[in-house]
Amino acid sequence: MRILCVAGLVLAAIGCGAASAVWWGWLIPTVIVGALAALGVYDLVQRRHSVLRNYPVVGHLRFLLESVRPELQQYFIERNVDGRPFDRDVRSLIYERAKGTAAELSYGTERDIDRAGYEYLVHSTAPVEPPPHPFRVSVGGPDCAAPYAMSLLNISSMSFGALSGNALRALNNGARRGEFAHDTGEGGLTPYHLGGADVIWEIGSGYFGTRTDEGHFDPDQFADKAATEQIKAISIKLSQGAKPGIGGVLPAAKVSAEIARYRGVPEGQKCVSPAGHSEFSTPRELVGFIARLRELSGGKPIGFKLCVGSRVDVLAICKAMRAESIAPDFIVVDGAEGGTAAAPLEYEDHVGLPLTDGLMTVHNALVGTGLRDIIRIGASGKVATGNDIVKRLIQGADYTNAARPMMMAVGCIQSQRCHTNHCPVGVATQDRRRARALDVDDKSDRAFRYHQATVDEAMRLMASLGVRDPAELGPHLLRKRVSATEQRSYAEIYEWLTPGQLLDDPPESWIDDWTRADPDSFAPSAGN
Repeated sequence: MRILCVAGLVLAAIGCGAASAVWWGWLIPTVIVGALAALGVYDLVQRRHSVLRNYPVVGHLRFLLESVRPELQQYFIERNVDGRPFDRDVRSLIYERAKGTAAELSYGTERDIDRAGYEYLVHSTAPVEPPPHPFRVSVGGPDCAAPYAMSLLNISSMSFGALSGNALRALNNGARRGEFAHDTGEGGLTPYHLGGADVIWEIGSGYFGTRTDEGHFDPDQFADKAATEQIKAISIKLSQGAKPGIGGVLPAAKVSAEIARYRGVPEGQKCVSPAGHSEFSTPRELVGFIARLRELSGGKPIGFKLCVGSRVDVLAICKAMRAESIAPDFIVVDGAEGGTAAAPLEYEDHVGLPLTDGLMTVHNALVGTGLRDIIRIGASGKVATGNDIVKRLIQGADYTNAARPMMMAVGCIQSQRCHTNHCPVGVATQDRRRARALDVDDKSDRAFRYHQATVDEAMRLMASLGVRDPAELGPHLLRKRVSATEQRSYAEIYEWLTPGQLLDDPPESWIDDWTRADPDSFAPSAGN
């Protein structure tokens, strides 16, 4: 900022001195020297930055270079396969598919396929032809009166408040054209989500959009909104991958009249999402809440989303389902890989299970308790390409959700400024000037094309594996390099339970967790 002020003074001096060559030649050096001298004196007397006190004037270069470091790293230093959280190859693929261009590479992979941890799909010597239409997944158990046919790839939960209205309009219009679902996020149901697409209404611990003045769940509001024809399912958010086990706060300055209206909170006051729900505190109460929402919604699919932390928690919920004869229609497993939500570094880096581990935990728990056939599983966490979809289906999912790749499809450049309100492309911001830059019609086309191309590629990959239906996918079709000289399939590396095994004869590796799982408590116990 100080450097810009100095530059402004210099330019002003140049403009004022343009009338005379002599005046010009004398004034410019004088103004520059004077401005730098003033800046140097300021640097010496200020007490905030030690660097500037020791290195007046030139110390500002440190702050300038630091401010552009992410851009320098992304555009000039990192290799195509090095970037995080999404590398350049994946970002380029998303952009190209969204634009309808080739999205193909040549000359071989740049990835180190000999490193431990590298994974690959097992193609068939006798591949089959892809089906003429993409597979869809029927979501709705025996107590559901209105099952929904889910796409293999959908828009994951992103609230109005996190994303701009224009970004949500573009995503919703793309979802309407591509006939895939759009999750509202926990920020409430808004007109930006109701542009014609199929909607998954997410309800978090703040019960935004269906809450009383005291912040509790309002069944009358819920029943009224759940009757909306575009709402195809309701998801209860237990936790999210970016910050599992922590609530959220929207500062008072960001609670505009519009956000306050949709969330049902006071304008200009701090908006808090508690860490836990007030409607339930035990697994048994959770499944009771699921039954209540199903009844209030007229029988629409009801599920919940969580980032898995403990296998005991998952088993406790399964025990509650069996004890009450109540099951959700779906469970969305969110990975600790995170997403658009702002979170403390400690939570982003060190809390929650990655998607692979969480997904297989939930899948095996449901299989082992005999519940898998009636509950669908969604996978959410860095799903960006066709092979991501197929990999998650092999690991136990029935369908997938994507947040950041969908943002990239409508213009996100991974500047990682989602939490600052300074998104340079108008996607993750409430700044109307910045959001205005996002052309809704153009970006709707891109969201539609990205989804269509990615699902088509997943279908082609499954055909290359010799699979005619996702039900034929199995862990033997995904292999991982475990050392420099050995690679093994997921069927060999991981333990896979058989239907009802936990009820009849729990394997030794599950006995302790199964015994400690309590349908009446989420409280951690020794060894949890």
